[in-house]
Amino acid sequence: MNLRLRADVSTAETDYGVVLLDQRSGDFWQLNPSAALAVRHLLGGGGPERAAAALNAEFEVTPEEALRDVRELLEQLQAAGLVVS
Repeated sequence: MNLRLRADVSTAETDYGVVLLDQRSGDFWQLNPSAALAVRHLLGGGGPERAAAALNAEFEVTPEEALRDVRELLEQLQAAGLVVS
């Protein structure tokens, strides 16, 4: 999976995850630590399965829950127009 943030979406690390800022609209999204980890893996070239494995290793979540959560997060990022393939 070749996923990247849109050119006009910026990120900022926070004490509690990552903030994504859509510079066109001014909208922002606060990603908690688990969502931030998943997004890092997705943007790093890993697919949903790799991101889910990272969540499963880091947090108390089953592999099935992790994969479901990653897929839902990916759908939300795509629906918001924050990422492109």
